[in-house]
Amino acid sequence: MNLLVSSFWRAVAYCLHPRVIWLSMVPVLLLMGTSAALAHFYWQDAIGVMASFLDSSVVINTAWAWLDAVGLGGAKSMLAPLLLIVVLTPLLVVATLLLVSLLMTPALVNLVAQRRFFGLARLQGASFWASAGWALGSSLLALGAIVVSMPMWIVPPLVLVLPPLIWGWLTGRVMAFDALAAHASAVERRNVLQTHRKSLLAMGLVVGLMGAAPSLLWSVGLMTIAMAPLLVPLSIWVYTLIFVFSSLWFVHFCLEALQVLRDASALDARSGSVIHAQAPNSSEAQVTPGLPMGNL
Repeated sequence: MNLLVSSFWRAVAYCLHPRVIWLSMVPVLLLMGTSAALAHFYWQDAIGVMASFLDSSVVINTAWAWLDAVGLGGAKSMLAPLLLIVVLTPLLVVATLLLVSLLMTPALVNLVAQRRFFGLARLQGASFWASAGWALGSSLLALGAIVVSMPMWIVPPLVLVLPPLIWGWLTGRVMAFDALAAHASAVERRNVLQTHRKSLLAMGLVVGLMGAAPSLLWSVGLMTIAMAPLLVPLSIWVYTLIFVFSSLWFVHFCLEALQVLRDASALDARSGSVIHAQAPNSSEAQVTPGLPMGNL
């Protein structure tokens, strides 16, 4: 628990480091530029595809007829862009996580290691491409879980539980792996992840709840569509801050846990050497025949 809390506050403090602030601008600017370009060229086409999909649904057409009957036919034109935003939001979250993981986490690991764990040997248990593959595979699993669980989100308690659980699992899985990739061997990484699995899960859940907060920016109803040019950059910035903090939290926690593991292994090795050195030689310990034990 002490390690969990101390690494949390260290991560908060490191978020104010000038280098961290400048690094955090890289994924923000990349995602903002990419989002603006895609929206400029493909937004209207994407709305048309979503509208065609909705028009092909019998259930949706029945709902259209009912809305027209009660004088709310104008809501039809708002539903397609609103649903498109709902569909694209998880992709935005995953893109932010991947950029922070691939572009920022190695630099954050170096920063924390230089300031706190200068003597911690780097065993390079996982390469950059291994980390990228792990992050991409985990993200695809999380997106699959989002798609499968979406029908259950209509139940009010589940919509408050399932998304944070999924994002928390994804964040913990990716960030813990990246935090240990440069310093831990494959065996050490599995040992740390197994030994501290409950703490890492708790960290992931906290981050998952934090990651659900930016979704509140989109809870302004139909005004979401009009405010999208403002809400998209704001969401990207908030998501980036959350994932940068979570990366620092996992780096501080995992590197300190790795240091404790190596210190314990070194202590056991030294204890074993001392015991072996103090062990009497079997030939010297033999009792000379005919002499009483008291004379030895």
